[in-house]
Amino acid sequence: MSSYRDLDIYKISFSLFLKTHPFSLRLPKFELYELGSQLRRSSDSVISNIVEGYGRRSYKNDFIKFLIYAEASGLETLNHLEKIQALYPHLSMECDELLRDYNLLGGKIHSFSEYVRANWRS
Repeated sequence: MSSYRDLDIYKISFSLFLKTHPFSLRLPKFELYELGSQLRRSSDSVISNIVEGYGRRSYKNDFIKFLIYAEASGLETLNHLEKIQALYPHLSMECDELLRDYNLLGGKIHSFSEYVRANWRS
């Protein structure tokens, strides 16, 4: 692994961000800077924490900490999507797909953080 770009969790989170951002722009205008902004920021935070954690990979505990932050940002993203699904039923099908994909990503981030915890050399 020569770059954070080699990590599956990075590739998946980046792809999901590219789906989530334009999806958030489909919200009503008054939500673009409220719930839409929160969704965009939490989705971006997943990626950013993976990258920052990788940058600190020489320090095992820092790497793990940022992977935990990434997982938590994924949970925040799920929560925003659940609110959107409840408030805007016409977006429900797209939300279903994003919810499924973010749930899968959360499991992958968790598994990777457990791998780092057990196998990473400081």
